[in-house]
Amino acid sequence: MLRNVAVLALDQVTAFELGVLCEVFGTDRTADGFPGYRFDLCTADGRPVRCRSGFTITPTADLGPVEQADLVAVPAHPDGTLVPPVVTEALRRAAERGAYVLSVCSGAFVLAEAGLLDGRACTTHWRYADELAQRYPLAQVRCNSLYVQDGRILTSAGTAAGIDACLHLVRQEHGSALATKLARRMVVPPHRDGGQAQYIEAPIPQTPDAATLEPILTWLMGHLDRNVTVDELAARAHMAPRTFARRFRAETGTTPHDWLTNQRVLLARQLLEETDLGVEAVATRAGFGDAATMRHHFGRRIGATPQAYRATFRDRVPAG
Repeated sequence: MLRNVAVLALDQVTAFELGVLCEVFGTDRTADGFPGYRFDLCTADGRPVRCRSGFTITPTADLGPVEQADLVAVPAHPDGTLVPPVVTEALRRAAERGAYVLSVCSGAFVLAEAGLLDGRACTTHWRYADELAQRYPLAQVRCNSLYVQDGRILTSAGTAAGIDACLHLVRQEHGSALATKLARRMVVPPHRDGGQAQYIEAPIPQTPDAATLEPILTWLMGHLDRNVTVDELAARAHMAPRTFARRFRAETGTTPHDWLTNQRVLLARQLLEETDLGVEAVATRAGFGDAATMRHHFGRRIGATPQAYRATFRDRVPAG
């Protein structure tokens, strides 16, 4: 049972991610039927730390409460800031005795520094996912996940995904009804569909990055609504189809079909965000032919349906 919660605030901690953990586990709602937690905000030496927004945070304790905590949570931690060895050692001891260890956003780097992500599935903000994988090759980074639980280690993506991870843990420990009630109190969804892919900025490229195939790719970008074949593209490039396919993969890193599908999904995203076209019309304009085909490819690459994506990201301008 989750009773004792310790949050580790390192120097230059980010205020929002710290606030998420304080809001979920550090706010007393027992009068309304929510469970109560022994909550401690800890620093490595018990002294105040500065957050990235410039103000100072005074902790309630040093690392002492970490030794008895059922949950140890690490909010976002800026890359390049030294993680004190006493912190990594405390995190390892917490994991070894079976406590939950949770990170929000770039806090995953602190867990990785402690060796807690070795051989484990994990995630972080999409901007840092490649760096996390490169610096800690034993970590199994899932860059599209909002949060990942591997055993009793939980990692979450950027900012609001920390709320998703916390609600997941509350749901797991206290049941869906209480997690949903807490989500309502916080005015957030009790569960979000899809992954980080729908939040990654991915504008349609203006100039295709390829050497000899640049004219073909430029032509394709202007004719995504056309049903084209490899034979037709090879003829435009004055190559045999097999030669064209080999050259295409060598210069783009993928097949013509996958490249075209990715560009069509990007165009569909833009149309769903910026126009009032119906889903069927978007599918036609983007070259999918019909809404069912677009839903299939859109779901595989974005992790959400076109309708759900539009509901989340459609530009809304107040009347008048």
